[in-house]
Amino acid sequence: MRLELSEQQCQRQAAYRSFVRQEIAPFANDWDLAECVPRDAIQRLAAQGYLGALLPESVGGLGLDMQSFGILHEEVGYGCSSMRSLLTVHSMFAYAIHRWGGRGLKEQWLEPLASGAALGAFALTEPNVGSDAQSVETTATPRGAGFVLSGHKRWITFGQIADAYLVFARCDGKPTAFVLERTTPGLSVEPMHGSLGTRASMLAEVHIDGCEVSRSALVGGLGFGFAAVGASALDVGRFSIACGSVGIGQACLDASLQYASERSQFGAKLKDHQLIAQMITNMVTNVAAARLLCYRAGYLKDVGDMGATTAILMAKYFASSTAARTAADAVQIHGANGCGPAASVQRHFRDAKIMEIIEGSSQIQQITIARHAVDQLAAA
Repeated sequence: MRLELSEQQCQRQAAYRSFVRQEIAPFANDWDLAECVPRDAIQRLAAQGYLGALLPESVGGLGLDMQSFGILHEEVGYGCSSMRSLLTVHSMFAYAIHRWGGRGLKEQWLEPLASGAALGAFALTEPNVGSDAQSVETTATPRGAGFVLSGHKRWITFGQIADAYLVFARCDGKPTAFVLERTTPGLSVEPMHGSLGTRASMLAEVHIDGCEVSRSALVGGLGFGFAAVGASALDVGRFSIACGSVGIGQACLDASLQYASERSQFGAKLKDHQLIAQMITNMVTNVAAARLLCYRAGYLKDVGDMGATTAILMAKYFASSTAARTAADAVQIHGANGCGPAASVQRHFRDAKIMEIIEGSSQIQQITIARHAVDQLAAA
């Protein structure tokens, strides 16, 4: 396994970084305050091909390997976690259609998803269902040649502007996934505001009231909703969040290094105070460790290793925890200057907490990682 990036990956990283520093990072605080990402910013992202990162070149995608995909999400996460959230859910939707969708779904959606002409969202969470994703209450009732969907989805990232949703429902008691278009009669979207973090991710509640879909809207087969479609899409989502968390940590480290080098207290630069140096040491070490866990997870996914899912869980758990600790220390180093709306570190602080919750909380990650370790021991 390579611990360093290939020449091609380094070139991609440089391109991603340049785009983020110019087109995303300078505007992230304004988007956070406005609680939305402007359409023109999304169009610029789409013009780079980033919305089709995991899709093959044959449909207009970039066909990236998983490690390059992770590097992209680290760089976008550095600039704005809300914009990275769009990449996350859109990629989850696109990946699910590409891997599990029928010919009709692929012909209808893959090219528009790759170009950004259509945006996809991941509709799993409900008012009564969070981490216990297999217990969704939304129902799908067979009727004629299709199904009737009814339910209520909540905390749907970029649900306010998505063109289609990957909806998880129970059909005859079996978890099943469907593509539900925004224009379907009976579907209504209610914006959600005031979230602690990723405030520009345009969260929504999606009300599904007797929405009729054809059988071609089925993704995978009946009963494949969580074990296959959801699980593989969540691998993509958790990996994105892990890498985005590294981006948050790196942004906080960079901001802290700059501030500690400029700010003087008690006759010395902050960086020369031992306790500040200790904080920075922990930042440097933990961000580097989190990045290596992400590189390893991406590599294992690329080579089809059976341990890839566990590696992604570990990366997501450690990287999100690192982002939260690093962001807290960054605010502490900045003091009062880190608490106002103009300070990026306070936005990172709030966003990092969200990273410990979404796509499986840190506690769920710990339980699952431990179970995998026990299973491996039993199989040895």
